Amino acid sequence: MGKLEVGYLLPTRDQSVRGEHDPGKLAVQARRAEELGLDSVWAGDSPVTRPRADPLLLLAAVARATERVALGTAVLLPALRHPILLAHQLATLDRLSDGRLIAGMGGGFPNPATRAQFTSIGIGFARRTSRLEESIDVMRRLWSGRTVSHRGEHFAFEDVRIAPPPSRPGGPPVWLAGSGAPALRRVARLADGWLPYPPEATTYAEEHRLVERAAAPRPVTPALYATLCLDRDPHTAHRRLRASVERYYDAPFDLVAPIQAMFAGTARQAADWLAGYAAAGARHLVIRLATDDHEAGLEEFADQVLPLLREERHP
Repeated sequence: MGKLEVGYLLPTRDQSVRGEHDPGKLAVQARRAEELGLDSVWAGDSPVTRPRADPLLLLAAVARATERVALGTAVLLPALRHPILLAHQLATLDRLSDGRLIAGMGGGFPNPATRAQFTSIGIGFARRTSRLEESIDVMRRLWSGRTVSHRGEHFAFEDVRIAPPPSRPGGPPVWLAGSGAPALRRVARLADGWLPYPPEATTYAEEHRLVERAAAPRPVTPALYATLCLDRDPHTAHRRLRASVERYYDAPFDLVAPIQAMFAGTARQAADWLAGYAAAGARHLVIRLATDDHEAGLEEFADQVLPLLREERHP
């Protein structure tokens, strides 16, 4: 079993909900995550549905504030953007970070709020998946550094070349979110990594096997997006998790919990729960902390959970 890597989702949405709006503070948190031994830091994307700091601009600041950690988007919505402009931004960010970027991407979850976001920006929601797939193809060709012409279902252009090219040949790795047969086939066909959030480790194991078989012999990094709420009293942790999730998603907890990986309890319980996903095949955990104090929450996670995840059973 390969090394289990652990990342931290910067609390861009939590900061926005509280009306703080201090991206510089988030860059400091990213640097602290690196100091504490985390392997990656991540930023979410939702300009209208769940407003927050722009993930690419924030990660540009994080690139200069850190030296080692991978920088990821969890997850970016390419269908909201033109692929020439997005390819240019991601290539520049990959340069700024010396090749540490992971381009986590998704199509957008099918609910009324996400539909409204696409409508506001003038993008057809029903065609978001084909737009995502075409965008990935366009961006990878642009990342080659060559002059590209394209004529597809959503985009058409002639003789376009972007500069600078990414740090790595072929550009940053693209990780795709998603569960269910169509999404898993898309991951196997297009992605370098898989970043889902199934609420059960057994589901993760089944879907991971499907991705592995469909993508073989090409490797796809299996990751997990998970929300944790830590407290010495599990009942208090559950109460805090419910409040945090409803504030974050602006939706009832009982609608979110059945579709997302989330856990409330002690540090030992949380580590054991995450170990179940590691045993199911996950090799990179992206952790969102459900807490009112993200500085203290990050310290608590790094001090109490991270060492347990890196015990000898996870070499």
